[in-house]
Amino acid sequence: MRVHFCGVRGSTPAPGPAFVRYGGFTSCVALAHDDDAPTLLLDAGTGIRRVTDLLEDHPFRGTILLSHLHWDHTHGLPFFRGGDREGARAALWLPDQLDGDSAEAVLARGMSPPHFPIGPEGLVGDWSFHAASPGTFEAEGFEVTALEVPHKGGRTFGYRVGDASGTVTYVPDHNPTALGPGDDGLGERHEAALALADGADALIHDAQLLPDEVASQSQFGHAAADYAVGLGRAAGARRIVLFHHKPDRTDLELDALAARLGADGDVVVAAEDLVLTV
Repeated sequence: MRVHFCGVRGSTPAPGPAFVRYGGFTSCVALAHDDDAPTLLLDAGTGIRRVTDLLEDHPFRGTILLSHLHWDHTHGLPFFRGGDREGARAALWLPDQLDGDSAEAVLARGMSPPHFPIGPEGLVGDWSFHAASPGTFEAEGFEVTALEVPHKGGRTFGYRVGDASGTVTYVPDHNPTALGPGDDGLGERHEAALALADGADALIHDAQLLPDEVASQSQFGHAAADYAVGLGRAAGARRIVLFHHKPDRTDLELDALAARLGADGDVVVAAEDLVLTV
């Protein structure tokens, strides 16, 4: 399995010279079997625009799993040229919001007039929209497990994705302090997050905050990088990928984070164009 990091920023895009090396596009990770084109996309932030180049001028034919419906995980959808074209086939899954609305209606709340010129039905190609519940299912030759994790402002899933070659866990937004401060003040180790990360080859986890920011900023629903490392090691993940960087966290600050937490070799700070093979 190849894991392409197409957008690694959280909350809002971060353009400018201070963010060139790690990148400013918001959340999107593309998964492919071996040397094939990506067929499973995790989230559709502005980073999904970069998936088009991985398709080598072919239309996208695959599945998109949204962790939740916040802007930084959905706003790339109508700008995804590889998916918004003739010949494309995209099955989009989002967490069932348990309010009786269809997946397409839920998505349209943020993608339709007057907020945007078209609704989901305006995407070109063969698009379908589905509400996911916690559990295990098959998508594009991958086995996927979805479990609910605490975040803020809408139901949020983490995903565990595996094939014959390995397993990747994706928890881009996680608010562990919602369950209490934990032993170190960074939040409790959530049961679902531990289950998703158990023995994974790579844990891609929310690392938006630093420890000294948790008290004042965790109310927005995010975790500290140090929490992500502790969770991954407790779960036996072989590699921990720090993800969903704060939009004003500069390249130099992320270098410092990598130097502080990556000394043991099992921690990576995600950057656009990073490709992991598991």
